[in-house]
Amino acid sequence: MKSRIGKSIILLALIAVVSMAIGGSVFAGQGNSKATNKKEITTAQAVSAIVKGLGLNIDHIRFIKEPKASDFYSKVQDNAPYAGDFIVANFNGLDLPKDINPSAKVTREQFAKWLYGALSQKGEYAWIEIFLEISDAKHITNGYMDSIQKLLIANIFTLDSKQRFHPKNGVTQAQADVVIARTVKFIRENAPIEEPKPSILSNASLSTEKITDDVLKVTVTATVPHSGYGMEITGISFEKGEAIIHLRAVLPDPDKMYPQALRDVSVSTYISAKLTPVLGDEQPAAPFPG
Repeated sequence: MKSRIGKSIILLALIAVVSMAIGGSVFAGQGNSKATNKKEITTAQAVSAIVKGLGLNIDHIRFIKEPKASDFYSKVQDNAPYAGDFIVANFNGLDLPKDINPSAKVTREQFAKWLYGALSQKGEYAWIEIFLEISDAKHITNGYMDSIQKLLIANIFTLDSKQRFHPKNGVTQAQADVVIARTVKFIRENAPIEEPKPSILSNASLSTEKITDDVLKVTVTATVPHSGYGMEITGISFEKGEAIIHLRAVLPDPDKMYPQALRDVSVSTYISAKLTPVLGDEQPAAPFPG
């Protein structure tokens, strides 16, 4: 009996030793990771994190010659591993100064401003009209507050328990990863506002001519970008004594070249003399009838 108890004690002791060894190795690894994450990142690391984290690119831009970092920044070397990210940043709203130092430490307010600039390139979002109180607002650089406010409203950045933002503090890799992940989540969950397309028909006006006591000729005139564009009436709706005339532009022949000179186009229709003609909203343009 004593022999069995002795073996059991030895076995438990071995298990305890192994468990401590395994546990120690796990926590040691976490400690090293935390040490890395607590290290403040540089401007170059911040720019690369935003560019890569938000999937920014310049694929939509055609260049006459290959762009170089030195075309836009005085302290970014063309052969630096992060040079490409700085080029992308230049065309994606980060608004980096020309003399930016890639090796300098990045502050929370800088990171917020660049991150919001990149977010704005993803679309126009609806923001609630509130202004959050920040107890250390006096330390925020002029021109940075709007970006910080928007990111606080979106819960991408947060204040501490005393409502401080700590704008001059550095940014660690862990902090950068968190706010970028929140930004990606915000983009995924919030559809941007669709911007109205600019009108092709500008300065639209109408004039009338009495044909008979019962019939009016209505002529609509509008300005188009060049002679390739046309205009047509898509329909007339009637409401409370009004004849609402609906218009749309007709796009130019895509296989032809036109001199870029504004011109006026006109189109006419006939309505009852008892009605008052008014212009309706411009309808989506029609393709060239080719």
